[in-house]
Amino acid sequence: MRALTRGLLGVAGFLVIWELFGRSRLVPAEYLPPPSVVAVELVKLLGDEAFLRDVIATVLALLIAVGLSVGIAVPLGLVLGSVTSVRHATRAVVEFLRPIPSVALIPLAIVLLGIGPETKITLAVYAAIWPILFNTIYALDELDPLLVETARAFGSGRVRVLVSVALPSALPFVLTGIRLAATTSLVVLVSVELLAGGSGGIGQFIMEARSGAGRMDLVLAGTVVAGVIGYLVNEGLERAQRRWVGWSSVTGGRS
Repeated sequence: MRALTRGLLGVAGFLVIWELFGRSRLVPAEYLPPPSVVAVELVKLLGDEAFLRDVIATVLALLIAVGLSVGIAVPLGLVLGSVTSVRHATRAVVEFLRPIPSVALIPLAIVLLGIGPETKITLAVYAAIWPILFNTIYALDELDPLLVETARAFGSGRVRVLVSVALPSALPFVLTGIRLAATTSLVVLVSVELLAGGSGGIGQFIMEARSGAGRMDLVLAGTVVAGVIGYLVNEGLERAQRRWVGWSSVTGGRS
């Protein structure tokens, strides 16, 4: 309750400062409308069917991207983390691909996939793979060798050891990677929607709102919705992590 109270006080203080700054003459109101104005537009948008469809499009793309990232990164991380030869053979390729920003691949993705939802989902998956992959590899590096030796002493093969020993031990790190990947995916999705458009979503709504009449109140309202979605996703995954692996002290991770 104390943490919740402090959080609410922080949000309230931020809104007060924003309101005072927005109503001052330091910045024109059309460039930075106060939160009271943005809140009115936000309430209107929540009753707008077209806007709700954009929100649903972004959320569905986020769920698909995270699901695909987990399905790709976890098995790959188990292999790279347990087979030294494969890890060394692929290290140069992985270290080359990881720093490339997903948004830099937008032109290539549009040429290959068009401007449909496949483009933003593919780029979101590309960005989300790395936190999960490296957290899984790091978890296997921290795996107690005694557990592996005990499993092998009872006749477990490599695959059995990975599934029954390595994966449960790596779960706290994997969940941390998924939490980081989810927020990263949301940023990439909204960015691709904003820059490329054509597939619906909150980013495309923001792009359309800022063009033409330049409705910054709508732009900020859409931004607030994206922020709320990101907060809820992160909070939900963090609660799930505390519930499922509360015995672990892992709270951070590698990205």
